[in-house]
Amino acid sequence: MKQIAKISGIAYVMIFISGFYANFAVLESLIDITNPSITTTNFINNHSQFRNGLLGFLVMLIFDVLLVWSLFSLTKSVSKKISFIASSFRLLHALFFLLSLFKLWEVYHLTFNATDSENLQIIVMKLLTNFGTLWTIGLLFFGIHLIVLGYLAIYSTAIPKTLGVLILLAAISYLIDGIAKLSMSNYDEYKDIFEVMVIIPAVVGEFSFTIWLSIKGFKKNSFKIDSEN
Repeated sequence: MKQIAKISGIAYVMIFISGFYANFAVLESLIDITNPSITTTNFINNHSQFRNGLLGFLVMLIFDVLLVWSLFSLTKSVSKKISFIASSFRLLHALFFLLSLFKLWEVYHLTFNATDSENLQIIVMKLLTNFGTLWTIGLLFFGIHLIVLGYLAIYSTAIPKTLGVLILLAAISYLIDGIAKLSMSNYDEYKDIFEVMVIIPAVVGEFSFTIWLSIKGFKKNSFKIDSEN
């Protein structure tokens, strides 16, 4: 169990690092959603940076899939059936994220040694929209995963109940943001507000869980095993 906690902690850390780099340091620096010409030109002129962002997303995906297995192993002693449900929703999230990455790969392919044109701008912006939609659907599944994971944490004798509550709050923020993004035509006007609503609970909840996993994984004689319900 200690080894599984260690693997989970490391996986979470890698997801945080690769995800923040790929999304905030690379992708958001290249995209101007209100200006297709600038966005397309940025992809053409910063292709190596875009490639590095794609690699960052791929690393994020690999460790996310690893967590499907490790978190199931960590929580199955609480309830194997419920833990399987949690893992299934995380796997669905990973699947939709993979599908969204194919859209970014198409943008990468189309803008390689390309010349900016109105037609290319239309295609690039459409692919970026599809990328965002698929990832948002995936994050809705991720929010459901966190709800179930939070439930497991609350009823676990090994995981602090406070972490379960924090994970549930993160889940709610993902669901609210995802539903708003898919249903509100003027979402971009409130984007900054929704991002704060997601980032703060997610960082507090998931990063706290990451720290706890790392401490439990690397500290000697630190794990208490649940009895399965």
